[in-house]
Amino acid sequence: MKKWMIAILAVPMLLVGCNSDDKEPKVDTNDEPVDVSALEVNVEILTPDEVKVGEPVELAAHVTQNNEDVEDADSVEFEVWESGLREQGSMIKAEHAGDGVYKAEFTFNHDGVYYMYAHTTARGLHVMPKKQIIAGSPDMSKVIPEEDTSK
Repeated sequence: MKKWMIAILAVPMLLVGCNSDDKEPKVDTNDEPVDVSALEVNVEILTPDEVKVGEPVELAAHVTQNNEDVEDADSVEFEVWESGLREQGSMIKAEHAGDGVYKAEFTFNHDGVYYMYAHTTARGLHVMPKKQIIAGSPDMSKVIPEEDTSK
């Protein structure tokens, strides 16, 4: 019985002792710091702050990453709604116009304060900057303020 116990204990010890792999595990150390801001997708909304009622308006956004134009965004859509009526808003698909600019057309049919998100999905990231647009001459006392949902 003692022989079996010794054998049971000796075999694992021999196997551990015979391990000739003296290599330490490799850890990926990045010698150069990574500039996280270079990975960020930036979207600048080019649509004017004030527009005329009843005339087509060009909704536009310039998409960049690391100060270079993004020509291959997966999707750019403009969500437009009147203040206080987001549920009644519209989603308008933008087309690539070149030089990192994506455009669509929209007509504001009456005076009001509107908001627009430029929903942009590019290179695995989704960003959605927001802009206020004033159409015509709205009665500002009737405007329903938008809640700040960016927090």
